Amino acid sequence: MDWKTNPNRKPLIVRGARQVGKTESIRAFSKANYESVIEINFVLQKRFRSIFDNGYDVDTIIKNISLLNPSCKFVPHKTLLFFDEMQKCPDCATSLKAFCQDGRYDVICSGSMMGLYHEEIESSAVGYKDDYEMHSMDFEEFLWAKGYTPQQIDDLYQHMAALQPFSQLELSTLTDVFREYMSLGGMPEVVKMFIDQGHFGGTLKLQRQLLKDYKEDITKYARESDKAKLLGVYSHISTFLAKENKKFQITKISKGARNREYIGAVEWLKEAGVVNVCYCLGSVELPLRGNYQASVYKVYYHDTGLLIASLDEEAQEDIRANKNFGTYKGAIYENVVGEMLRKSGYEQLYFYKQENPALEMDFFVRDANSLVPVEVKAKDGPTASLNNLINWTAFPDVKYGVKFGYKNIGWNGKFYTFPYFLAFLLRRFLKERIAAMP
Repeated sequence: MDWKTNPNRKPLIVRGARQVGKTESIRAFSKANYESVIEINFVLQKRFRSIFDNGYDVDTIIKNISLLNPSCKFVPHKTLLFFDEMQKCPDCATSLKAFCQDGRYDVICSGSMMGLYHEEIESSAVGYKDDYEMHSMDFEEFLWAKGYTPQQIDDLYQHMAALQPFSQLELSTLTDVFREYMSLGGMPEVVKMFIDQGHFGGTLKLQRQLLKDYKEDITKYARESDKAKLLGVYSHISTFLAKENKKFQITKISKGARNREYIGAVEWLKEAGVVNVCYCLGSVELPLRGNYQASVYKVYYHDTGLLIASLDEEAQEDIRANKNFGTYKGAIYENVVGEMLRKSGYEQLYFYKQENPALEMDFFVRDANSLVPVEVKAKDGPTASLNNLINWTAFPDVKYGVKFGYKNIGWNGKFYTFPYFLAFLLRRFLKERIAAMP
């Protein structure tokens, strides 16, 4: 709606991994807001790939669409053209400039990020498109699915803003709901199955099918020379997250492999929307952009439910039945907090680790004035690194920190403590905290 009400809107490209709900969301939006909707799927309707053969003039494209489907109605300023599975028709990207300059028809493009090469689209439509990155459902949307009202969700933030601890009933109930979210993730079909049935039955099978589909997309859309590298990286994500430092080590995937040979594979998966990459800062200081080591990183699943689904059968029982999410070296909590930070609007994730003196931090974000370390605790324990980052004069950009764990809301003068389920509200909290300061 923000896009539609903008008088200077350009053709919109909705990016994201497969099965996160792009097509259904666009359909629901278009039916509610346009007199006429022209939907073309370049996978299911291959003949429409030829509509650009005579050039990119808007009238010519519309004429060709009408030839193939005479029932299409083109009402100027009341029509949406929805081009789905755009990755199968690169000419579609080239046409966006003409649609933008013409202005009579709104255009939304979508498709699985698999094979949707960013460079190709960018070179064809730079300056003539708006981009929107779509994720699987975040925790707020999961609460909607469970029946919680916007007022109840806003109450979570009011607790956070006022630093008012939850009652034991509130804390235990919301923690249980959050554990459901971690197990299921936010893939809409998985969540719907759980809500409709009222239990987890069948959800693991569905999640594992999605994992197979992602691997199939890699073999389908990736360049032949990249397929082995991509599958190697994607298949080893949970392996490295299970290690103590969780750093992704290319040499462990293929003997003699060099990191620079695989950076492109990691970026491809990141652009495809199926992983979140967390880069190691070169130094603990602002600005964040440009101050990181591109060759030192952690790789997380874009959806924590899929991370859990990728584990072995014994882990499934331990996590789902025993709710023992603290195993696996804290990887599940790191993955879900990183996922929630990305979904709340942080475009890039950062961490820090140094050996001597030992100092490490799971994530870094920032507010308008300072660098904010974010620690994710799987178990209650000491927070030496968090305290050192705040106390040591060597890090003047760090003024306070945040710790997530199975803890109630608190503030000790150095860092805030929040339960995991509030991570989706952290960005809003930091922004409004600074605005409220004198």
